[in-house]
Amino acid sequence: MAKSKSRKKSRAKEKETNWQERVVQIRRVSKVVKGGKKLSFRAIVVVGNEKGQVGVGVGKAADVIGAVRKGVADAKKQLVEVSLTKASSITHVSNGVAGGAKVFMRPAAPGTGVIAGGAVRTVLELAGVKNILAKQLGSNNPLNNARAAINALESLRTFSEVAQERGLSLEHLYA
Repeated sequence: MAKSKSRKKSRAKEKETNWQERVVQIRRVSKVVKGGKKLSFRAIVVVGNEKGQVGVGVGKAADVIGAVRKGVADAKKQLVEVSLTKASSITHVSNGVAGGAKVFMRPAAPGTGVIAGGAVRTVLELAGVKNILAKQLGSNNPLNNARAAINALESLRTFSEVAQERGLSLEHLYA
């Protein structure tokens, strides 16, 4: 029985360790209260397993470590499943919007790499995308750009999903 418990613990640790976390931004924010200003920290964190799952989270706390921990927990609650091609790219052109930020994504040929900037690059790398062209338009706010990237990845559909929605067979869709 002791062996089975240790196996369960090691499996639980394996599940935890395959998630990668990257802090996109840490900001010191203040709130004006009766006694003066109360300082706290806001952390924007991206979590992904590089196998098609990624999430963006925000955490606020009195210290940086607490804010990052809360951000990771928030990101894991908001995970998105991304369908990737054999070339580790996306299936089709996609646009995403969040606030004033717009993100344009386009699939790329094998060997291209991730051509994107800022928070969008972090989201794509942790999602497991290896070949893509992406452009941030509008706002340069890291949180809105990361959320716009997630929005663009959410709107991706595969051929089989489209065929199922239309009530057609996959062969009929190609014809």
